[in-house]
Amino acid sequence: MAPELLHDRFALGIGDAQRRCRDSGPVVSTAQARIGKFWSLTTSQVYRELAAMERQGLIEAGKKGPRDRKPYLLTEAGRTAFAEWIDREPGDENIRHPLLLTVAFGDHLSPERLASMLAEHRRRHEEQLAAYEQQAAADILPPHAAATLDFGILYERAVLEWFDRVRDRLEPGPVSAADRTT
Repeated sequence: MAPELLHDRFALGIGDAQRRCRDSGPVVSTAQARIGKFWSLTTSQVYRELAAMERQGLIEAGKKGPRDRKPYLLTEAGRTAFAEWIDREPGDENIRHPLLLTVAFGDHLSPERLASMLAEHRRRHEEQLAAYEQQAAADILPPHAAATLDFGILYERAVLEWFDRVRDRLEPGPVSAADRTT
């Protein structure tokens, strides 16, 4: 059975260490590039999790290098723990969307302030969709990464559709069906 501390937050560190010896800096940047758009990860989490993984014998730290960085090598116990973790049934998603929290309590904001927030977030999602679509057009990702990118594209499209609906729902006065399609 996988050690109790082996969980989603640092499974990427083990997964990445499967391929090569890494120090914590590249683990953070690799994780952020690979999963940062759908999984929150902070540098401090990585350092905590690497220390926990080392205590459990899942990784071994090498000699400190420049800027006190330590290279890490996956142990056999780490390989086993990762194999057990990746084969487990993933849990349900956990939505933590700060904008949704703000909208839920939006009656405490002026309509103009809420509209401004929504417009800014819509702009960000439009930019993210464009970036995802550009990446998809390059058609260079391996199949599993491309499948994840497909989810990102569909997610951004759904969020943009939601922005249209929330605008219609929150605008004062009746909204016609024709207005809802613009």
